[in-house]
Amino acid sequence: MNARYLILLTTLLLTYDISAQSSDPEADRMLVYQRSIGGWPKFLYDKDHKEVKVDYSKELTAAEAAAIRADSLASDATYDNNATTREIKYLLQAYKSTQNKRYLKAAEKGIRYILNGQYKTNGGWPQFYPVRKGYPSYITYNDDAMVNNLNILQDVVNKTNNTEAVDPSLIAPSQKAIEKGIKCILETQVKVNGKLTAWCAQHDTTTLKPANARTFELAALNSLESVGIVRFLMRQKNPSPEIKLAIVSAMDWFAATKMAGYKFENVTGSSYQNGKDRLLLADPSSTVWARFYEISNNQPFVAGRDGIKKKDVTEIEYERRNGYAWYGTWPQKLIDKDFPKWKEANK
Repeated sequence: MNARYLILLTTLLLTYDISAQSSDPEADRMLVYQRSIGGWPKFLYDKDHKEVKVDYSKELTAAEAAAIRADSLASDATYDNNATTREIKYLLQAYKSTQNKRYLKAAEKGIRYILNGQYKTNGGWPQFYPVRKGYPSYITYNDDAMVNNLNILQDVVNKTNNTEAVDPSLIAPSQKAIEKGIKCILETQVKVNGKLTAWCAQHDTTTLKPANARTFELAALNSLESVGIVRFLMRQKNPSPEIKLAIVSAMDWFAATKMAGYKFENVTGSSYQNGKDRLLLADPSSTVWARFYEISNNQPFVAGRDGIKKKDVTEIEYERRNGYAWYGTWPQKLIDKDFPKWKEANK
């Protein structure tokens, strides 16, 4: 072996070694938290049995990491509040930056967790998998849980958003899951007086009808989650007439339910409890949508922990008034930009 070849080989080996050792601290902590089933929890419990939100920016001691790994069989993996999908996205980006194959393998395991959690009977996803009793078992659009899963699978099929290196064997099952998911979306779109409208945050797994979740999350037409559903449907190439109708109908519903002349914002002052509050205020330059609308007549409403519908956000308790997104501008970008662009492309 001549000297020149030896130098080149040594350089290549050193480069490979550095690449193999390259790491991302947050990605490493995600590996610690990943459950054996493939998904991630959104919180753990401390010694006092209080919920502690998972925070990947927080460094872990060797003992803390060992304790989390020892609990990897816990059945707390979820799709709720971006859990699992955010980790998959981050790990794929970390793999692209570091070429650390542990990150890619963990992301692929997460994708398999998404595939395994889809209901075979209706094509939806629960909030937790393994499935829990009660409302977490419903088809869950709330906080974009189901749509986040579908968007990950769509990326796998399209080889977009850093999924190019994902195991090709995941493409076919991802495509099949997308087709079943779209069928579920079309079947759960609520029809009122013969006209398609929007979706509820959660739907019964058997009847597919809108269902109650927490006491303040009553069955209703839901503007926030419907935006995510429409945006996912808009990703479909060569959309079927049924998909087109679902999108156009939802956009018509958004137009019919807008609340022009209002804004929902934080206010401060000594007259408010704790010096602040969150109120729906008149503003001629602003338009908002309520999160919840009566299914029968599109009337907006809110609800406190007593589960009783109220017309005014000031009628519910301070904690719920300030701890939930009752109104927002969620459909605005769809109306202004996304829908016109989609409509032009799908004449």
